Amino acid sequence: MKVKVYVTLKKGVFDPQGKAVEDALHSLGFSGVGNVRVGKYIEMEINSTSTKEAERQTKEMCEKLLANPVIEDYSFKVEG
Repeated sequence: MKVKVYVTLKKGVFDPQGKAVEDALHSLGFSGVGNVRVGKYIEMEINSTSTKEAERQTKEMCEKLLANPVIEDYSFKVEG
């Protein structure tokens, strides 16, 4: 099964990378852009025949390694 994981900083956490991208976009003439947030996208395959088991494993991976639950939120989608 293919799993797509999205990791983003929580709303109250300052995003210096997002701010740098926003400033760069402004310097390129895209003045209408604001509140840029940068995150991570992780795609992987899990050898499982059960969607429920793939979801359980993905949640565990996110909480143990892929995301820092103190400052990041995550979501994922299991396909197939």
